[in-house]
Amino acid sequence: MSDLKQKLDYVLQKIERARIAYSRHQVIKLIAVSKYSAVQKIAELYSCGQRAFGENKVQDLKVKSEELIRLPLEWHFIGSLQTNKINMLLELNPFLIHSIDSLRLAQELDKRCALRQKKMRVLLQVNSACEENKNGVRIQECLEIYHQIKTGCKNLKLEGLMCMGANSLDITKVEKSFRITKDLFDDLQDPEAKILSMGMSNDYEIAIANGANLLRIGSEIFKSSF
Repeated sequence: MSDLKQKLDYVLQKIERARIAYSRHQVIKLIAVSKYSAVQKIAELYSCGQRAFGENKVQDLKVKSEELIRLPLEWHFIGSLQTNKINMLLELNPFLIHSIDSLRLAQELDKRCALRQKKMRVLLQVNSACEENKNGVRIQECLEIYHQIKTGCKNLKLEGLMCMGANSLDITKVEKSFRITKDLFDDLQDPEAKILSMGMSNDYEIAIANGANLLRIGSEIFKSSF
């Protein structure tokens, strides 16, 4: 068994334990964050059964998706999206954009989609940790902005929320940021909002315990050793 296969299996086992502890009915999807990994590693992980991959930068997504075009990979864009990169990203046609962090960005993306007669699946990013260095809408504005995008951006298919956990060694702070996002997710009262993207390598078990159903895990899979 390859080292990468071992790490993937290790992560999947941890996800399954946390999932069962939360709810046996919960369905959880793993996005392998490949931003620091070479295309050979992505191809190897594909051979291990992983299909969904996430990239933070549009240029990196372009390079890797083109080099791996022979493989039926599901690409997610999970990084901060600059308006001058929107056109390039739309050409790449990602499966899901996780990081719509403002109404202005949503409106600009919607306008560019309209020009191309394209629909795009997106999530609204919320700064539930209330940290200055994190992108995302404010907690107090989340529901209003969500519904403004939902009703006003006809070329965007808004499917839920994304957040990054609090950057803290204090587990209670991390838990609080995830719990706030889950409460907001429940308050959306939108039958089309099915995705709660929370949890990365250092906190995904906490995220699962707070209702996450889409995880973005990179270093724990791709790092050189356990």
